Amino acid sequence: MNGPLPVGNARAAWLLARLRLRRLLNMATLSMRRKRSGGSGGGRVATAGKRRGRWILPIVMALAMVFAFSFQARQILINLHCELAPESACGGHATAHERDRAALADLGEAPFSPALQRALAMELWLLWLVALLVPLGSREMAQPDWDLEWLVTLPVRRKGLLWARVAERTVTNATGWLVLFPATVMIGWTAGLRWTLPAAALAISLALLALAATVRTLADTGLRLSLPPSQLRNLQAAISVASMPLIYVVIALSTGGGMVMDWARAWPAWTLWTPPGLAGQLLDARSLPAALGPGVLLALQTALLLWAGIALLSRQLSAGVVAASSRETARTQRPPAAAWAMPGTPLQRRELRLLARDRTFLVQSLVVPLVIIGSQLFFTGRMDAMARVGTDGAALASIAFGLGSYVLLLSAFQTINTEGQALWMLYTFPGTLERMLLEKARLWALLALVYPAAVFAVGIAWAPALDAGLLARIALVALGIPIFALIAVALGVWASDPLAHEAGARIRPTYVYLYSIFAGMYGFALYTDTWTHRLAVVVLLAALALALWQKARDHLPYLLDPSAAPPPRVSAADGMVAALLFFAVQAIAVTVLHRGEGAPALTDLALALAIGGAATWALVRFVYWRVGTAGVPRFLHGPVVPAVLSGAAWALPAIAAAALYMLAMRHFGIALPQPDGAIALPVLLAIACVAAPLSEEFIFRGLLFGGLRRSLSAAPAVLASAALFAVVHPPVSMVPVFVLGVCAALAYGRKGGLLAPVVTHAVYNAAIITLQS
Repeated sequence: MNGPLPVGNARAAWLLARLRLRRLLNMATLSMRRKRSGGSGGGRVATAGKRRGRWILPIVMALAMVFAFSFQARQILINLHCELAPESACGGHATAHERDRAALADLGEAPFSPALQRALAMELWLLWLVALLVPLGSREMAQPDWDLEWLVTLPVRRKGLLWARVAERTVTNATGWLVLFPATVMIGWTAGLRWTLPAAALAISLALLALAATVRTLADTGLRLSLPPSQLRNLQAAISVASMPLIYVVIALSTGGGMVMDWARAWPAWTLWTPPGLAGQLLDARSLPAALGPGVLLALQTALLLWAGIALLSRQLSAGVVAASSRETARTQRPPAAAWAMPGTPLQRRELRLLARDRTFLVQSLVVPLVIIGSQLFFTGRMDAMARVGTDGAALASIAFGLGSYVLLLSAFQTINTEGQALWMLYTFPGTLERMLLEKARLWALLALVYPAAVFAVGIAWAPALDAGLLARIALVALGIPIFALIAVALGVWASDPLAHEAGARIRPTYVYLYSIFAGMYGFALYTDTWTHRLAVVVLLAALALALWQKARDHLPYLLDPSAAPPPRVSAADGMVAALLFFAVQAIAVTVLHRGEGAPALTDLALALAIGGAATWALVRFVYWRVGTAGVPRFLHGPVVPAVLSGAAWALPAIAAAALYMLAMRHFGIALPQPDGAIALPVLLAIACVAAPLSEEFIFRGLLFGGLRRSLSAAPAVLASAALFAVVHPPVSMVPVFVLGVCAALAYGRKGGLLAPVVTHAVYNAAIITLQS
């Protein structure tokens, strides 16, 4: 044989898996290496790498997801034990926390019951199917380029190449690791494993993921060789739809009750001798002799199934990797529809045509949301919500908004991703990319409103009467869909990697999880009946949409450059992050300072405010100094005396508005908070007139208002920053605080430094304390 000799199977597997992992690592560290090299070269000096600092959010989201899946696995164990073992110690407890502790103690004392072992086999089977179908459905099987076509040209024997492909897919199956590893860890920990738990959970997860990788490779290889791309796209859409119910069956196990628990009771015992069942038995083995039988059987079954899978793969590829059916066949094309047949701008009509042609995208955007919501209701035992759509406005609004938000997640969120390698063409159009993305956001917002409109139409038809509560929730959903269309497109800019060769790698799942968190926050506004809570959520998420869009707009010119990013500048997103950090540090400080029972004293609250403000200011200024951010707000900008006089003058209308508000509240008999004497008046004045103005003006005027001014004119920026400033205060003081926010923003806009709004805030607080005292 001419050419280089083939390498061994083990080395080939190691090299190809290492190649994939190295590629992922290079994508994460390219900008750091470029920075260390100083950007030297013949061309321009590169700006800071766009991925510098972007590791923080993925790590935070990954930890949050691992925690969520671990908690879900723990809750599944508790629910299965309590449902399948009526004689257990689950009953007779006052709180759910006490029940959970008793159930875990009961599970740790003795081996799991046969019924629980069968139910755990069902859980692990479901998780294994999720680890198989989600990667299979998300991978673009119909793409023209197939990596196996060039992998077979490497100096590797056929079987060695196949073993390497299975090994690589085992290691890089992020979905599989996320669902299987926390579940195995939680089962083993509950069963009493301690020092041996990490190794046992890792070995079991590797075995199950290797089997999933083998079946996945068999499936996509056989399908590529036997089906044309048109049928592959249809099949991929069906696989993506089929994987959704499996996820919600697992979620239903963590919520307890319903038909899923009946399935767990009736799960056949023979599945205990399959790999997922043996994995559960091995984790429950309370001694080494008890672990030998399941461990040996699991190892033998895994080895036998892997060997059979590789043999079938070799047979599949015996005729080569290029089949006649792997290319698109000729078919009759319909004449294009007339331009007037579709409404909207030319770009929106183009988007609609692409949606009609791409069956996978069409199913994912318009069918999968129905499957997701239907699965949530069906498998969690909440189908009665459909029967209550005429009487339960919260359930009706939740279903309506859920459908709309999922449509946006699977469409607007994919705006950059769907362009793929052709994204560069949008830069040649006679218009800005920002305007084109906004056109797409409006289009998807309108399409996403179709489902909520249909749901509300059904609910109104069944409702005995159209009350104010239902009208308010309809308005909230109608307002929330455009907000989330903007959030989805903005997050999609950050989440997309248009230069990735594989379609599945073009979306970072971190941002999908972040979008889901925001949607959950808006769902709270639909369920609560307190108008102040609704107002706070809407204002917060609307401001967040503006901040995210501003940050995404800054990065639009750099999407096709893998290492460059815009120069760092203060943005509205910085203000949002600083505000969240400010309140988080305050909460931690209150927890540390307040050690007794009851509500914390005013002294603790005031000291926590000072600590939160100082910590936030120091951290934000350090980060700005470290990365060289431009536009950092300055305390002094010009002469001191005019700034002080201007700040005091702007405080007068805010004080007058607060005095009228207090008189109105007293007239209507509404009590306002009063100083309780728990803190000395000089200390209260020092904190209210020095610490609070310095920290809050830096965040809400310097960062938030200053950042919004980059994207909005003066009036909208003033109103938006003042509204956000108001909703983070107690509801009874929202109105006067909003006026204070307007006056402080005007003072900052006039003088350009923080001294003027700090004086406005300090004089206002001093006057209010004096009036209340």
